[in-house]
Amino acid sequence: MKMRTGLAALLSACAIGAVSTAWAATPPPMDSKALEAKFDAQIDPAEMGGWLKLLAAEPNHVGSVHDKTNAEWIAAQLKSWGWESKIETFDVLYPTPISVNLELVGGPGAPFKATLQEPPIPGDPATNTKDALPAYVAFQGDGDVTAPLVYVNYGMPEDYLALERMGISVKGKIAITRYGGGWRGLKPLLAQMHGAVGAIIYSDPKDDGYATDDVYPKGAARPPHGFQRGSVADMPIYPGDPLTPGVGSTEDAKRLDRKDAVTILKIPCLPISYADAQVLLASLDGPVAPVNFRGSLPITYHIGGSAAGGQVHLAVKSDWSLKTLYDVVGTLKGTEAPNDWIVRGNHHDGWVMGASDPLSGQVALLAEAKAFGVLMKGGWKPKRTIVYTSWDGEEPMLLGSTEWAETHGAELKAKGVVYINSDGNGRGFFRAEGSHDFQHFVNQVAADVKDPETGVSVGERARARLQVVAAEPGASEQAKAAGKAVSDPSKDIPLGPLGSGSDYSAFLQHLGLPSIDFGYGGEGESGGVYHSLYDDYEHHSRFVDPGFAYDAALARTVGRAVMRLADTDLPVQRYGDFADTVSGYLDEVKKLADSRRDEARTQAKLLAGKAYGLAADPTHPHADPAPLAQSPTLDFAALDGAVGKLKASSRAFDAALAAKGQGLAKAQRAKLNAVIKPLDQTLLRPEGLPGRPWYMNVVYAPGRFTGYGAKTLPGVREAIEERRFDDAQKYVGITAQALTDYAANLDKATAIVNGG
Repeated sequence: MKMRTGLAALLSACAIGAVSTAWAATPPPMDSKALEAKFDAQIDPAEMGGWLKLLAAEPNHVGSVHDKTNAEWIAAQLKSWGWESKIETFDVLYPTPISVNLELVGGPGAPFKATLQEPPIPGDPATNTKDALPAYVAFQGDGDVTAPLVYVNYGMPEDYLALERMGISVKGKIAITRYGGGWRGLKPLLAQMHGAVGAIIYSDPKDDGYATDDVYPKGAARPPHGFQRGSVADMPIYPGDPLTPGVGSTEDAKRLDRKDAVTILKIPCLPISYADAQVLLASLDGPVAPVNFRGSLPITYHIGGSAAGGQVHLAVKSDWSLKTLYDVVGTLKGTEAPNDWIVRGNHHDGWVMGASDPLSGQVALLAEAKAFGVLMKGGWKPKRTIVYTSWDGEEPMLLGSTEWAETHGAELKAKGVVYINSDGNGRGFFRAEGSHDFQHFVNQVAADVKDPETGVSVGERARARLQVVAAEPGASEQAKAAGKAVSDPSKDIPLGPLGSGSDYSAFLQHLGLPSIDFGYGGEGESGGVYHSLYDDYEHHSRFVDPGFAYDAALARTVGRAVMRLADTDLPVQRYGDFADTVSGYLDEVKKLADSRRDEARTQAKLLAGKAYGLAADPTHPHADPAPLAQSPTLDFAALDGAVGKLKASSRAFDAALAAKGQGLAKAQRAKLNAVIKPLDQTLLRPEGLPGRPWYMNVVYAPGRFTGYGAKTLPGVREAIEERRFDDAQKYVGITAQALTDYAANLDKATAIVNGG
């Protein structure tokens, strides 16, 4: 999963998107309120803690014994609570390490061999395991290389631009980069794109070690020999099995040859601890690193890259065989609309024990499922079908959810109403991201869940936090915008957009099923043990969510959302929120186009005047930046027209439903549902995004070079960012047509509400 802090998630959720005036919240009927109160009463934090301890007792990565055992246990629990329960299996490419090796073979400190295994923690029995994966990142390219080491900071595009200005290249060398600043998989990918022969990623104590807190076990932060496993597959091209893009990896699936799978990297890569990284970094010579490159190790950070500095031997060999995934699927069949599916998911696989990531979310899903079982025994039956899914293989590349969604794609497009996701969870503040037409619905849910620490609603507490952060000295522009957005209590907290990094991706971005991702965090500290041996029951129960209060809050939140969606007679979506937010995204894209044009003009003047050379320190290496492509003026008329039409159609539908929805006859409601249910599929375009056709949604996508981070209006926005101006103009038209189709279908829905 993607790692995020509660505050950062809240800011990202609220800084982008328009705030729409909230209609007076219509409370559910008394019988529904009583039903929700009964549901809440079934959520037992102590029981959830017991489940977490059981599920996190042993390493449960894909292919491990405990991963399968957990899936079978989850399936059995669902069945015992009255669900139809089954396990669906998929055989996918998932490499596991045969051997890993990293040595400093030249320069100060040589010879030195990295440990590549995490030592046990006294007093935490679970960390004594011998079955944990060693230091490893999945879908790197096996290899055996020896080369000079170059320090590239966070290894993001701007870092390579800084190195270019310093006259330093990573071509033919091994890049060492620290975690943070962007998604893990981009670090070796960008190193590969710049000609490096290998990559190393370490966790600097400035980001999640002793500079942030006492280290585990005294505190929550990463201990010196802890490291972050993960996947480095090029997921922004497509998630899922690298050998079966676009189709489920079933027994009869046609598979690519591994050499033709573009999401697998070509160079070897390993993660290491900051204790080992200190030795490697101390061996480097060359220029002293710029201020923003420096971490918190007790050394002078140098860039390196010369033969006199650190020489590193890096070797990785993997088992590239197919491994079996175990997806658990539980179903409660709807009584009135069995072919309308509310799909809810969380994954059960981890990199080692995975207590916080993902099992804190998994036990919330289990608590919800058990509570629904109690309600069923009391006579309640959902009107729509509820499908609960526990995915396998999320950590390596969203494997289980993607293969299931691709296999059942036609059925999901016909039956899916919404996909609701959660992942790791912790103590702190409510957050949600998702399809913007569900913004008001999410706010209504948050208004009815009590915060465990303060007693106010989780929505009220999230709103207060955003306002306080915005008022603090030195607040960022993003924080100020978020605070301003929520300062009016009559308006909703905006819903942030979804990028990637968890299991909603295939549903939203490939199938066009609207999606919502829920969670809590910002006070509990899980970042220091993220994807490490130390993410276990002991750490989670001490530092992330003591008493499992917020894991229980997640269950009450998501359970309430699922129940309301399963039983509502009318659409809960408010399409004006979607239209207003898309309008805001269009404004951003226009400003981006202007800024790119100004950047190119400014740089051209500086280059012509030899300003870069004159401003450089002559005692240090220097090179001028590569000239930027000049930016033409783009024609946004088609998008302006489409967004204007979308606003008009959305407001007409919202007004009609508010005025006449309660009086609709059953036949009208059925006709309305038939139009509304597939509406988000109109945001899909068959050509997909430039260079990555698997991603078909023209409003929401992960960034090509942000990984997890969302890019909205991505076909246009990213083309402008990357100065592909022909693509930008082309996707102005493609995106406009999708929004026009969306508005036309809303007009059909409005006609039905008005008696047509």
